[in-house]
Amino acid sequence: MIQEGLLWFDDSPTRATADKIGNAVARYRQKYGHSPDVCYVHPDTLGTALSSVVDNVKVLAAKSVLPCHFWLGVLSKPSGSTGKRRRA
Repeated sequence: MIQEGLLWFDDSPTRATADKIGNAVARYRQKYGHSPDVCYVHPDTLGTALSSVVDNVKVLAAKSVLPCHFWLGVLSKPSGSTGKRRRA
């Protein structure tokens, strides 16, 4: 889940998807002072790929995101998670 995010819209038919995401990442950095690590896009934006990486941001398909929209943010860790594995 994203803790803080930016919803970016770009419907330019001549701009490449990677450029659109790059512009959104630049705005995110300007607004929040750090880089996002994930960008959700409409499945049609990715085409046949399940995921991609642009500007060190993982791009994932999400049916809940409208076409021409880019939802960027930082993934939160599950509550109580320290990132360490527990021994059995």
